[in-house]
Amino acid sequence: MGAPAQLQLPSDPTDAARSYLEPSSAGQVKPPSLGSGRAARRGNPPETPPGPRAVLEGGGTPCRPPPGTHTVRWGSMWVTALLLLLALLLLVLLLGRRGASRLEPAGRAVLITGCDSGFGHLLALRLHRLGFTVFAGCLCPGGAGARRLQREAAAGAGRLRVLRLDVTCGRDVQAAKELVLSHLPERGFWGLVNNAGISTFGETGWLSMEKYEKFTDVNLLGSIRTTLAFLPLLRKYKGRIVFMSSIIAYFALGNGIYSMTKAAIEKFCDALRLEMKKFGVQVSIIQPGNYARSTKIQPPVSAEEIWNELSEEEKAVYNKEYVQERANFFNNILSEGSPNGNEVVDAMVDALMSPAPKARYMVARLKEKALVIVCALFPTAVMDFFLSYALSKVKLT
Repeated sequence: MGAPAQLQLPSDPTDAARSYLEPSSAGQVKPPSLGSGRAARRGNPPETPPGPRAVLEGGGTPCRPPPGTHTVRWGSMWVTALLLLLALLLLVLLLGRRGASRLEPAGRAVLITGCDSGFGHLLALRLHRLGFTVFAGCLCPGGAGARRLQREAAAGAGRLRVLRLDVTCGRDVQAAKELVLSHLPERGFWGLVNNAGISTFGETGWLSMEKYEKFTDVNLLGSIRTTLAFLPLLRKYKGRIVFMSSIIAYFALGNGIYSMTKAAIEKFCDALRLEMKKFGVQVSIIQPGNYARSTKIQPPVSAEEIWNELSEEEKAVYNKEYVQERANFFNNILSEGSPNGNEVVDAMVDALMSPAPKARYMVARLKEKALVIVCALFPTAVMDFFLSYALSKVKLT
C-alpha cells in the first residue's frame, strides 16, 4: 500500500468554516475548497464570510441590506430632526409673543402715508386713540378726507397732525421729516407706515408708459423714498416699518401693473428686513385680500372709457365686446370685496405694537389664501390655464 495522502488545509480559517457550512446543490455539506488559500496568496481577496444570521438559517447568500439603505435611513433622520427643530422654533416664537408685554404708545411718534381715505385714514384714528403721536400724511391736506380726519381726531388729546405728503415728491418727504423732528415726543420716532398706493385696471398694451411710470413712482419708489428719509430715525429709536402689499403680488387678474409694483415692494422688504435686524428695527408686510369696498383705491371701471383711451393699434386687435366682458369681470370682483377695513388695520396695529411682530400679515378670506398657496405650489402652466380661463371667455375676432 502507498503512503496515505496528506490533507491540505486552507490557509484562511474563514474559508474552511464557510466551506464546511455552505450546503451543496444536493443539500449536503461541501468539502473545503483547496484553492482558496492559493487564490488569497495570489492577491485575490477572500470572500466575505456570512454573518451569524446567515449561518443560523442554514447558510446561502448572506442577508445584506439593499444598496442605499443607510442613506435613506440617515436622510429620514435628518428630515425628522429638521421638522422637530422647526416645531421647537415655532413654539418659542409663540411663547415669546404671549409672554412679552405690548408696547406703551404714549410718547412715541408714527408717520403714516396715504391718510386721505382707506386703511391709512382708519389707522391714523386708531393709533391716535391708542395714545400715539400721529403724523398723518395726506396728498390733499385741504381735501374732504383730511378735514374729516381732523374733525374725528379733535375729540382726543391733540396728538394727530395732518401734513401734506406726496410720496413722489422729494421736497414733501423732506418737509415731513423736518416737521416730525421739530415735534418729536419724548420717546422718539417709533414707526413708519408706507400705506400710500394707487390701482387701475387694464391689460398690458392698454396702458401707456406714463401710467407705468406713475404707478411705479407711487407704489414702489414712493415707499422707498420715504423709507430712506426716515431710516436714520428708525435705527436710532429701534422702531418699526410697515409696508402695504397685497395678495395680488402672487398673481395677476386684470391689474398686472398693480401686481408688478406689489411684487417689487415685497422683495425690497425682504432685503430691508434682514438688513435692519442688526439695528433692532422690525419690518413687516401687510397683505390684504379683496377690500375694494372699504377703500377708494380702485373705483369701478368703465368699458367705454377704456375703449376711448386705447390706441388705434390696440383697437385693431381688440373689440368692444371683449373690453366690456373684461370690465364686467373686474367690477364683479370689486363688488365682492370685504367692507370691513378694520380687519387690515388690526394687523397694522399688531405690526407696530406686538413684542414679536410677524414678517407678513396675510389678511384675506380662506379662498383667497388657498389661491395664494396654489399659485406657490402648482406648476405655472397649470395656474396659467385656470387664470386665463377665469379672466375671459370672449374670443377675439
